[in-house]
Amino acid sequence: MVRRRRQRLLDNSVPSPCMGTCRLFDSQPVCKGCYRHQDEIRNWPILTAEQKQAALDAIPERVKALRAEIDNAAN
Repeated sequence: MVRRRRQRLLDNSVPSPCMGTCRLFDSQPVCKGCYRHQDEIRNWPILTAEQKQAALDAIPERVKALRAEIDNAAN
């Protein structure tokens, strides 16, 4: 009996927000261009559409928190 490897279909329905900057903040492993966590960047090709959308939905709050952190560090 020959076993077939189950091929996982990659989801391309949610586009990557990559800006081509690819630099992480010093304080957190978050990209300065697209504000995704390094795990989200690395795993983007294999995430489901729901996981990708959840990552995108988290970005506005992440931006807000990072900006507050930068402002606090500057004061």
